[in-house]
Amino acid sequence: MRTISARSLALLLGTDPLPRPAYRALADGIRRLVCDGRVLVGTRLPSERTLTTELGLSRTTVGAALDALRDEGFVSTRRGSGSVVCLPAGPSGLALSQAGLIPTDVPPDVIDLTYAALPAAAGVTAAYERALLELPRFLATAGYDPRGLPETRRAVAGWFEGRGLPTTPDQVVITSGAHGGLSAVLRARLEVGDRVVVESPTYPNAIVGVRRSAYRPVAAQLTPTGWDVDAIEVAVRQSGARAAYLIPDHQNPTGLVMDDPTRAALGAVLARSRVVPVVDETFVELGLDEQVLGPRPAPFAASSRDTHTLGSAGKTWWGGLRVGWVRAPAGGVEPVIEARHSLDLGTAILEQLVVADLITRGEALLAERRREARARRDALVTALRRHVPDWRFDVPTGGLNLWCELPEARSDQLARVAEQAGVRLARGGQFGVEGGLARWLRVPFCVAPDEADEVGRRLATAWQLALRERPTTREVTPLIA
Repeated sequence: MRTISARSLALLLGTDPLPRPAYRALADGIRRLVCDGRVLVGTRLPSERTLTTELGLSRTTVGAALDALRDEGFVSTRRGSGSVVCLPAGPSGLALSQAGLIPTDVPPDVIDLTYAALPAAAGVTAAYERALLELPRFLATAGYDPRGLPETRRAVAGWFEGRGLPTTPDQVVITSGAHGGLSAVLRARLEVGDRVVVESPTYPNAIVGVRRSAYRPVAAQLTPTGWDVDAIEVAVRQSGARAAYLIPDHQNPTGLVMDDPTRAALGAVLARSRVVPVVDETFVELGLDEQVLGPRPAPFAASSRDTHTLGSAGKTWWGGLRVGWVRAPAGGVEPVIEARHSLDLGTAILEQLVVADLITRGEALLAERRREARARRDALVTALRRHVPDWRFDVPTGGLNLWCELPEARSDQLARVAEQAGVRLARGGQFGVEGGLARWLRVPFCVAPDEADEVGRRLATAWQLALRERPTTREVTPLIA
């Protein structure tokens, strides 16, 4: 079981004296850490005795604080297990929703901010027109190919080569999106019940994909600056995890980028522990400030030979393409193909031709795509700073998301009332492996620049509505993408 020391908890609580009544302030501080995601659900808290010594409080004060948290549903205590962090259960008795991120219809007067994806990029229509000219030569075949078209695999391999990662077409499997690739890799490398280390926060569909494939996600908490290699090593060692799902490039939802030394150190930790890195590069081509920051870090697989790398055309070009890929280690592609065959029989031929065309012609089109995303980001940043100035966020150097810290832990309430203000939002807790994150909100910068100010106005209205909402444990799970 995950534990936190009294010293670590004291550092997270801070050194300022607790206001009176001290037990209430201590309970509020621990609850805030849980809602922020800085103390994960399932963590065993220190004993009352060690907390009393570390915090310089009376045993009565510490005991009363834990009693208050138990009454509120944030701590459960069992004989022999101590006090363990949990979340208040909803009416069904489940604290966490099992729903994935599924796009649904949105009323015409509501702006949907539940997905991080752009409209089709410039050049997609022309790529379809060229692909249609190539399509007739495939029409006499059955059309099934679980590996993918040779020309698409060559294009993807060449793209990896251009990033400094030697890759042959035989190492590439074309899939139905990166999510299909994730499912295939997990089935290829794991057994039912195996544990998978997953960043927290992370992409919600990855959490659901791990759980519903009968594997068990183990949270590795991200810090404000990125990945704590030592903490991940502890999580691996304590859980016995056999795989780790990572998003090192413009991480979803935080926008963080893992630097080269961290990639090397984390790759070494996973190799020593015989943990398979499954690396999601969905956002890797959406570095928006590379002209200022310089070259992007090397692919994670360059420092970890057993890495399975997932990619997709969805965020870069258009989600409607539904084409992704897996780059497997040398000699490791056959288990992925066999596992993929249990999920589907191949990827659409026409869309594979389109993606091969886009990759081959890529750089000029990508430069335009980045300019578009950068303009959307900058406009939304300006709008949020104008209309909700007390929301805190770092401006990401890439990706498609702002990860906003709210002044109060009201992400659930905000998601519940947002449509009254004309905007649809996802709860922060959907991005946590064990829920929590009630002080956080993902705001994708996918609206056109001339709509950004209106988005800011609607978010400000929604926030005022949320502040008037009474706290509740009722789950709100927008079906999103």
